[in-house]
Amino acid sequence: MSQKKNEQQNTEENNGGFTFRIKLGDYEVEIKGTHEEVTKTIQNLPDLVASIQKAFEVAKPKTVTTLTVKTEPPAVSVQTAPKTDAQAYPKVRSAANCEEAILKLLETDWGKWRPRTMEELQEAMKANNIKYTKRDLAGTLDALAGKGMVRRWSTNTGFVYILAEKKPPGHGGEKA
Repeated sequence: MSQKKNEQQNTEENNGGFTFRIKLGDYEVEIKGTHEEVTKTIQNLPDLVASIQKAFEVAKPKTVTTLTVKTEPPAVSVQTAPKTDAQAYPKVRSAANCEEAILKLLETDWGKWRPRTMEELQEAMKANNIKYTKRDLAGTLDALAGKGMVRRWSTNTGFVYILAEKKPPGHGGEKA
């Protein structure tokens, strides 16, 4: 019996021991040792996990954002919309390109009040006599979301867009 136990220990030592890995949210913990040591540690896992989570709380950012999005379905016919709707859109000066036009609109109170659909952005551009095709607008919105300059998510009325929050300098973000 002791010979079998010695063979098991030798095998563990030759294989580098026993490893157990667990991932908790964004963090991962790895336990290494002999099978017996790791098994004993796993028995204490509830206490260890609580201690580990407590330790990681210091490293987590303390900001939590909850965002509720309410969107209205698009009007049946955009062409029948009365001209007075143009007054509801923000006034922006002409933009050098589609990206600049989108960012200027989303920087206004109208753009910050709630996330906007591509159709709303297109109507706001029309109200400001800024003309880009739907394809240009869609491609630019996709590129801005890819760069992290705007946030995009899907709702029951389609994708909505809002300016991404700017990270304070020195927090690991890329330089602008």
